Amino acid sequence: MRNGGNYLNRSGNSAASRWGKKAKRAENFWPTLIRLFKYMRRDFWGVIFSIIIASISVILSVQAPKILGNATTVVFDGVISAYKTHQGIRIDMAKVASILSVVALIYVISFVSGVLQQSIMTRISQRTVYALRREFKEKMRKLPVSYYDGHNNGDIMSRMINDMDNISGTLNQTLIQLVTSVLQFVGTIYFMLTISWQLALVAFVTVPLAFITVRIVAPLSQRFFAEQQRHLGLLNNQIEENYAGHSIIKTFNHEEEMLARFKQKNEEFYQAAWKAQVVSTLIYPTMRFINNLDYLAMAVVGGLKVISGTINLGDVQAMLQYTNQFSQPITNISNMLNTIQATVASAERIFDLLDEEEMPLFPEEASVSTDKGTSDLIRFDKLAFQYLPSQPLMQDFSLAVKSGEMIAIVGPTGAGKTTLINLLERFYEPSSGHIFLDGQNIQNFSREKLRSKMAMVLQETWLFSGSIRDNLRYGRLDATDEELVSAAKMAFADEFIQTLPQGYDTLLNEEASNISQGQRQLLTIARAFVANPEILILDEATSSVDTRTERHIQEAMNRLLIGRTSFVVAHRLSTIREADQIIVMNQGNIVEKGNHEKLLSQSGLYAHLYNSQFAK
Repeated sequence: MRNGGNYLNRSGNSAASRWGKKAKRAENFWPTLIRLFKYMRRDFWGVIFSIIIASISVILSVQAPKILGNATTVVFDGVISAYKTHQGIRIDMAKVASILSVVALIYVISFVSGVLQQSIMTRISQRTVYALRREFKEKMRKLPVSYYDGHNNGDIMSRMINDMDNISGTLNQTLIQLVTSVLQFVGTIYFMLTISWQLALVAFVTVPLAFITVRIVAPLSQRFFAEQQRHLGLLNNQIEENYAGHSIIKTFNHEEEMLARFKQKNEEFYQAAWKAQVVSTLIYPTMRFINNLDYLAMAVVGGLKVISGTINLGDVQAMLQYTNQFSQPITNISNMLNTIQATVASAERIFDLLDEEEMPLFPEEASVSTDKGTSDLIRFDKLAFQYLPSQPLMQDFSLAVKSGEMIAIVGPTGAGKTTLINLLERFYEPSSGHIFLDGQNIQNFSREKLRSKMAMVLQETWLFSGSIRDNLRYGRLDATDEELVSAAKMAFADEFIQTLPQGYDTLLNEEASNISQGQRQLLTIARAFVANPEILILDEATSSVDTRTERHIQEAMNRLLIGRTSFVVAHRLSTIREADQIIVMNQGNIVEKGNHEKLLSQSGLYAHLYNSQFAK
């Protein structure tokens, strides 16, 4: 099976171009945002309760400046009274204390409400992102192999991690802050109007300037943040690919070239991030400048009105505080809009993947064509397949395989050998024609049921972090320890496993680099033995072992293949001389077919390939 886009892209032509596809992007802000909020439906009442708590906190805190203004008025009146009567200053401290106690109580309630609503929203946001991440993971399972051929691993990981984190932070912090900022804005306007509508108009003059600033900066910010996330995914892919292939890079002395590529990707990300951050940070200083103009005008006009006796000093103090509070929600909303822009850009990337076309599903009992009355276990009937419509790879391919036969598939690179295996396992669907298993079209089977009948050993080994025992049991989870040891012996893996300090409990690291490549291949072959499949598929399975080990494996395979059907893709033709049928493929079609002796006698392509491997 092909191993992902980052490996295919090394050839110089992207797999995305091969498939003629381009990743879709969501074009609308609001549909993406609404779709994101739909993931919070099951926590709807929790969100409402959190909003109510936050609203109570805001309503109380908005009243604080006006109440504090009353305290200032009491103090100011005492000073003015003493000045007029030429007596000592007498301030009603009991009244001041009462007012300050009320304000302190308001701030305590506001603090407790803030902590409570924050804890609620943290839980809700994590549940939401958990559901989104679970759907993302489930979607990855349903995507066809062609999607992985056309997308880089690093970019997919960036969507799963970085973009999810962006959404989590926004749902946790920004959602409630947006609501409270709006309530604070409305509440501030209300109390300003109740104190002095003339002074309120002074504050309102700068509102159009604030909204014009937001209107200009927000669209730019969304575009730049989307570009930033895209370049972050490309940078992650470059890093992931370099670390995965660091040994090859060093072997071929490509460190400087890889460093140059990294610098290029890093520079592209830097330029995108720089633009996004600069545009987003323009809002805050601009809004502060507008607010300072507002504050200056309020102080001047308010001072004149105090002198004229049309308003008291406490109300002017409250208006000055409200002027700060009036601009604060606008500034907060402006900054939150930047955060929301980045979040929507992340959500777009996630929804792009969730909207990708899934593998076509067929019911297990689907009424698709059958092939009754045949003794063949597997039959390929007039298959056609192409990666691009303009470049057909396989045309009118037919092959019959009886139960227990060993089918060897040989041919030059790009002949279609691995593609044939991918069609059999339904990693791809044929453009036309059918594949029958036990007389049933394989489209009658679910993929899980079909693949449960097969085990595959690839040229590129894959083992996960964990013990050798766990890796072997991956072939069949209910296998006993005795079955694991027996399979390891058949694959000639038991000998080297016993030499390890902890034997079958030896832990493999992330890339299983603490054992040799040949030993890793032996473990994958043993894992296939554990699976005990009806059909065994070996794609260059012995390419990474020495000649002696290869001979041992060949003997073990001969025992294992009794009563089983196998497909062996091989370049080392010495391993398939005992095959019942040898299929020679070229450009997607069968050019020769027969056993080893028959094909040699024909002096065709197989004879040429075979003799070239033993030429002196």
